[in-house]
Amino acid sequence: MATKDPEKRAKKTAERTAKKAVKQAAKKHPGAVIAIVVILLILIAVGVFLYLKVDSVHTFVNGLIGLENSTETNKNAPPKAATYGDKDLSFHFLELGNNYTGDSTYIKAGDVDILIDAGSRQNSADAIASYVDNYCTDGKLEYVIATHAHQDHIAGFTDTKSRDGIFKRYECEVIIDFALTNADTAVYNNYVTARDAEVALGAKHYTALDCVKGLNGAQQTYELGEGMSMTILYQKFYENTSGDENNYSVCVLFNHGDNYYLLTGDLEAEGEASLVENNDLPEVQLFKAGHHGSYTATTDTLLKVIKPKIVCVCCCAGAVEYTKGVKNDNTFPSQAFIDRVAPYTTRVYVTTLGILEYNTTSAKYEDKGFTSMNGNITVLSSGGGVTVTCSNNDTLLKDTAWFAENRKRPTAWAA
Repeated sequence: MATKDPEKRAKKTAERTAKKAVKQAAKKHPGAVIAIVVILLILIAVGVFLYLKVDSVHTFVNGLIGLENSTETNKNAPPKAATYGDKDLSFHFLELGNNYTGDSTYIKAGDVDILIDAGSRQNSADAIASYVDNYCTDGKLEYVIATHAHQDHIAGFTDTKSRDGIFKRYECEVIIDFALTNADTAVYNNYVTARDAEVALGAKHYTALDCVKGLNGAQQTYELGEGMSMTILYQKFYENTSGDENNYSVCVLFNHGDNYYLLTGDLEAEGEASLVENNDLPEVQLFKAGHHGSYTATTDTLLKVIKPKIVCVCCCAGAVEYTKGVKNDNTFPSQAFIDRVAPYTTRVYVTTLGILEYNTTSAKYEDKGFTSMNGNITVLSSGGGVTVTCSNNDTLLKDTAWFAENRKRPTAWAA
C-alpha cells in the first residue's frame, strides 16, 4: 500500500532524491566532499521542516520562488482550525494558483476525503494540496475522480521534475475516471502513468462505465457516512464516442438527507440531454456550472429539471484564454450561461477574476494574472441547512463590479 502519512511520503521522496544525487556525484567526482555536505544539509533541512510540521517542503519553496505562470499565489487557504462534524458534507471549489481556468473540487463527507479533478496546470498541485491538507490530515483520499482528459482537469495529478502531482502526494484508495477519450496528448499520457503508478501501490481503479454497470468490483453508489452518498450517473458518452472530449465527463450526484448536489465536469449540451434522459434527476441545492460557465453547457434541458438553488463557477472570469484575445460575451462566465441560470437563482458564485491588459500592437487583450473574485468557495450541508462561505468575499456575481462592466443584467436579476 502507499504511505498513508504525507510527511512520510515527503521524507521518502527526499531520501530517494538525495541517494540518487550521491551516487551520481560519486561516479563523476569521487572527491567531491562539498557536494556530499550540501546534500546532507538538504536532508537535515527537510528533517527540520517535517519535525516542525510545515505542510510540505514544496509549499516552503513556493513561498520563496512563487508559482509559475502567476502574478500572485493562492492566499486563501482556510485556517488550520477549520473543522466539520462527522455528519457534515462540504464542497470546496478551489482557486488553482494561476490565471488559467480549470477545475478542482475537494469534498469532505464526514471522515471521507474526495477530490474531483486537479486542473488547471501542473503547478496547481501546490495550490490544491495547500488547501486540502487543512482538512485531509491522514494523507489519504478515499475517492479521486478525474472527469475527462483535458489539461485543465487532470494536469495537477501528474509529476514534474520539481513537483509531485496529486497522485504522489496522497494515498488514493479508489480512482474513478472517464471511460472513453479521444486524447493522445502528453498531459493525458502523463496522467495515465501517474494513475497507474498509484494503482500499483494499491489503489483501485474503475471507469465511470464500470461504476454504472457494476463491473470489476465497482459500485454505482458509494455510501460516505450517515445519510450521505455519492452516485455516478449514467450518460451515453461513457460508451459512445463524441467529437467533443467534454462529453466524456464523469457526472456525480451527492445526496445528504433531503438535499442533492450535482457536478457534471465539462459536459456539453448533447451530454446533458443524455443525462436528463437516462436519470431521474432531483432538484438540487448545488450545481457546479457546466464547462466553467460556457455558453455551450448548463442548458435549459438540464436546468428545468434540476432547478439549482446555488451555482458555483470554477473559472478565471473574463480571461481570454479560450476566446483568442477577444473580450466578449463568451468569456467565462458567459452571457448565455447567465441568462439561462438567472430564472432559477441569484446565488451564483465565481472563484477567480482574470487580470487583462490590452496590447495595442496586436489589438487584442492578454491574460496578465489573476486575483480572487469570491476566492475558494465552500458550500456546507449541515443539519439540513446549506450555507455558502467564500475566502475572499460572499458577493453574488450579479453584484460584482466585473458583472456591471461586462454583462447585461437578466430580467430575473432586476435590481
